[in-house]
Amino acid sequence: MSRKQRKQVIEAELREPSISRQCQLLDLSRSSFYYEPQPMDPEDLELMRLIDEQYLKTPVFGSRSMVRHFWRQGRKVNRKRIQRLMRLMGIEAIYPSRTPVGRIRSIKFTPICSET
Repeated sequence: MSRKQRKQVIEAELREPSISRQCQLLDLSRSSFYYEPQPMDPEDLELMRLIDEQYLKTPVFGSRSMVRHFWRQGRKVNRKRIQRLMRLMGIEAIYPSRTPVGRIRSIKFTPICSET
């Protein structure tokens, strides 16, 4: 049973068993029962739209480059905020991966012109 389903099973109107006991029986924390998700901040949504727009133009931009870009436009944003929003959107900078030294050594080179 998922957390959402367990939350729906709890009957808050009943005096017995109490809400805490019902949560305990369903293996659900009481804070999960009372938690109500907050809607996204409109400013964050606007920033996410701008990040997406810029990412399509320059996919090599990470959070630091993205912050510099927004500062040049006059938007003062924090790098950690940009990182959080990029992570939330599933966006990551495209960069060349580092080739491990062991992999380079394991490559077998066959000479084109053999001296025979």
